[in-house]
Amino acid sequence: MRPGLSRLAIAILPAVLVLLLAAGCGGGGVEGGDETGEMADASGPVSGKLTISQWPLYIDPGKHNTIAEFEESTGVDVNYIEDINDNQAFFAKLQPQLQNGESGGRSSITVSDWLAAEMYGLGYLEKLDYSKLPNVKDNLIPALRHPESDPHREFTVPWQAGMTGLIVRKDLAPEVHSVCDLFNPKYKGKVTMLTEMRDSVPMTLKCMGIDPEKATEEQWLAAVDKIGEAAQSGQIRRFTGNDYYQDLINGNVDFVLGWSGDAVQLQADNSNIEFVMPKEGCMLWSTSMEIPTGAPNAAAAEAWMNYVYDPKVQADIAEYVNYVTPVKGVKAILRKRDPELAENQLIFPSTEYTKNCSFESELGGELGRNVTKAFNQVLVG
Repeated sequence: MRPGLSRLAIAILPAVLVLLLAAGCGGGGVEGGDETGEMADASGPVSGKLTISQWPLYIDPGKHNTIAEFEESTGVDVNYIEDINDNQAFFAKLQPQLQNGESGGRSSITVSDWLAAEMYGLGYLEKLDYSKLPNVKDNLIPALRHPESDPHREFTVPWQAGMTGLIVRKDLAPEVHSVCDLFNPKYKGKVTMLTEMRDSVPMTLKCMGIDPEKATEEQWLAAVDKIGEAAQSGQIRRFTGNDYYQDLINGNVDFVLGWSGDAVQLQADNSNIEFVMPKEGCMLWSTSMEIPTGAPNAAAAEAWMNYVYDPKVQADIAEYVNYVTPVKGVKAILRKRDPELAENQLIFPSTEYTKNCSFESELGGELGRNVTKAFNQVLVG
């Protein structure tokens, strides 16, 4: 779901798994990071209450109820809140508490890697204790071990990875296969784009025939202008986070710029909804779990991270969310359980499937500030 890698190195895992980053494991992180930064206090037994802030549609609440199974296994009482719709809005809500050394009762949050790097730099995230995370140390896939945003995974543990492309109502727009269709007058008022700048703007660059990884500031700003003109004209119905699912189900839109795994879950409500890989390619990203400063139960948060890195538990999650799994051994489990699922391109994308995709950039420095400012002006109208 949500964005956030920088230059992820494509890696081919057993069979056709292609992921998004580059990789490692030890001490303060998955391969011996530095000794600076505050370590989360995870001392004492795992017990009490664990409050998790998470994105919608990101865990199975039914057949494989991972939360209930974790509670039964540990005795921890989990309060799982789906209160993240986009990165910036969530951070704006949480920052006033973090500035006071508080987390609003949250012990675990899940944000995009680029935002996690910013939060860590501000002193808002704790370093992880890998002595409490043996499953993460052993089972995190090589392709996700060394992101630019957190080279040793000292303060982030990937939750899921995925792709930004088109989610289409095939009964309403069966011919849609291009990012440029977002700007086609035929669909005026029947499309949405994402409030996530690192999704909407680089995908627009792709429509313009520009590689986001090589784009100049002038080209980034030209893409923002293109989006702004489409918003002003009414071409774009609105900008959304995960809440685009409401418009898709209700038929308010023909298609949206959205996140790969969501499409599969939305098919339960309407079989005409499906993820379409644009001919121009996608954006690749990952979201990760973090422990915010002031977390009341870091021990339970790290126990949760370790629990979901058991390949069987992760297979249960992957079966429902259909995002790219960050855990080794999942494909072998799914192959026995459901061979068709084991070949799902949304969970185990091939090099051919992602050949035109780009890695989501941190986009820091002056370039990032200028593009973010321009894009935020478009969002507020």
